[in-house]
Amino acid sequence: MSQLTKGLNQRVMYVENKNNGEARIGWVTFSKTGKTIYYKEKVLKRIKGGGISGNYYCEDTDDEYWISGVKKIGSNAHWAEPVKIEIDTDAIDEYEKIRHI
Repeated sequence: MSQLTKGLNQRVMYVENKNNGEARIGWVTFSKTGKTIYYKEKVLKRIKGGGISGNYYCEDTDDEYWISGVKKIGSNAHWAEPVKIEIDTDAIDEYEKIRHI
């Protein structure tokens, strides 16, 4: 069990494209090792040693992504890089449970 997967096959997470600033909260699934994350049609691979601004990269586009668990206080975006965060409709109920809304 890793801190990222928390032993789950799928989890609602914060997914931010560091190249274009698009940020979403939605369901992701994990490979068995947890080194690959699947979000919608994207295959996101762990960056060994960390990237410039992300911890994963898209296999198709090479865009860097920051992926993290949803924070209870709702401050997922970096304070110095404010972005508009969209929540996938199928993740709203789980997001509200995490945030205790």
